[in-house]
Amino acid sequence: MEPHKLDWAQTWLQKTKELYIDGRWTSGTADQTAGSINPANGETVGHYHVAADADIDEAAAAARRAFEGNAWRSMSRRERGQRLLRIAEVCREHHAELATLEALDTGKTYAEAYNDDIPEVIEFFEYYAGWTNKLYGETCPVEGNFLNYTLREPIGVCGQIIPWNFPLLLAAWKLTPALAMANTVVLKPAESTVLSTVRFFELVAEAEILPPGVINLVLGDGRVGSQIARHPGIDKLSFTGSTETGRSVVQDAAASNLKALTLELGGKSPSILFEDVADLEAACRRNAEMIFCHKGEKCTEPTRLFAHRSIYDEVLAQMIPLAEEIVCGDPFDPATDQGPQCTEQHMERVLAYIESGKQEGARLVAGGERDVRGSNAAGFFVRPTIFADVDQKMTIAQEEIFGPVLAVTPFETEDEVVAMANDSRYGLAAGLWTRDIGRAHRVASRLEAGSVFINRYGCYDVASPFGGFKQSGWGREKAIHSLDAYTRIKSVWVSME
Repeated sequence: MEPHKLDWAQTWLQKTKELYIDGRWTSGTADQTAGSINPANGETVGHYHVAADADIDEAAAAARRAFEGNAWRSMSRRERGQRLLRIAEVCREHHAELATLEALDTGKTYAEAYNDDIPEVIEFFEYYAGWTNKLYGETCPVEGNFLNYTLREPIGVCGQIIPWNFPLLLAAWKLTPALAMANTVVLKPAESTVLSTVRFFELVAEAEILPPGVINLVLGDGRVGSQIARHPGIDKLSFTGSTETGRSVVQDAAASNLKALTLELGGKSPSILFEDVADLEAACRRNAEMIFCHKGEKCTEPTRLFAHRSIYDEVLAQMIPLAEEIVCGDPFDPATDQGPQCTEQHMERVLAYIESGKQEGARLVAGGERDVRGSNAAGFFVRPTIFADVDQKMTIAQEEIFGPVLAVTPFETEDEVVAMANDSRYGLAAGLWTRDIGRAHRVASRLEAGSVFINRYGCYDVASPFGGFKQSGWGREKAIHSLDAYTRIKSVWVSME
């Protein structure tokens, strides 16, 4: 792992960051700036210009011109793929810079940003570079004397709204299939985590990889996101964030031009430990790693752990020390296991959920408080927290906390635990641990989740679809399935008379 680039970042942050529209950097028309906060100490580390409605109009118009012109959509598929590969190469060349900004902005450790996030960003650009010339139409066996075939066409101008937990990685999730299919983009990162995305746009612009207007960057809060969702000049919207905000996005899109939507929303994922788990110690260790890494700010994290009554006490005995030994601290300190929550507001939200667990009668067995030891006092740190004996009617069992908080519940039978696991408005991910192959497939088929992990929670690959059931979202990201979201199918009829 390369050393971090904090000294470089401090110099880079001295200039107020701008919007990127039609191949040019601009301060926009709002005459308004916002600050970027380091969650490890609460200090403002930089500023950026906020987009006004007129800036979003211009970004959408620039994307439309780029889409309808000849520079991008008419570019050969081979050349388009090579441009995406060049972006991957640029990200690789600036790996440490991007990871430094990600850790500084989000509070995740530098190791998490460097080893997890940025390599996947690179992988996404490389993977979708290979899809530019591999998506086929089809001939259809219609009745009558006709030839009928389908064409796959790009949708057009795509709005993309990115959350704050994986800013650059989830931007790559959305950018890569959109660009591979010759769409153009107006992208907005979360207002609290703009830095890595701004630097990414800088690198792509400096390398002159894409024609002007193909990608456009607007910065700001939920008002800017709402304007993107409502904008009649945007044909498709992809949003990742909370289910509550997702509802607003749907309303905004419906109120304008009924644009196509992809929604990746919240989760409250269960992990089930049956009595015949092959390696209980390894299973507990993996569950602890998944719930507490990236400070629990992951939509698929196994926030509800169900343990068979016969192993329940042993599961708690294993999980508690795993939580207690985690070191909260400076994201750039190699000794740190867990950084601060992304924002002060979110830290307070997590602490409020912890308080509700105490008030509603869950048994607190680890953590349960803000970590204010030493230099952590000025940051937004929450100790890894475990509640035992959690009833499924409790708030901490039903609502997405999005932090390092685990709810543990015993069960007796397979039917009982499947019912409890499915007792949620969410359906993003689920896991189960058993040596019984029949039970493994049977329970996997019964769990209401878009991804199910058997004997290894948290398996992800760009070649596998990602998305949820119920209120966890609409559509799928990654793999070939993302291409469905960024293309439209045209049916062409030819009379043979």
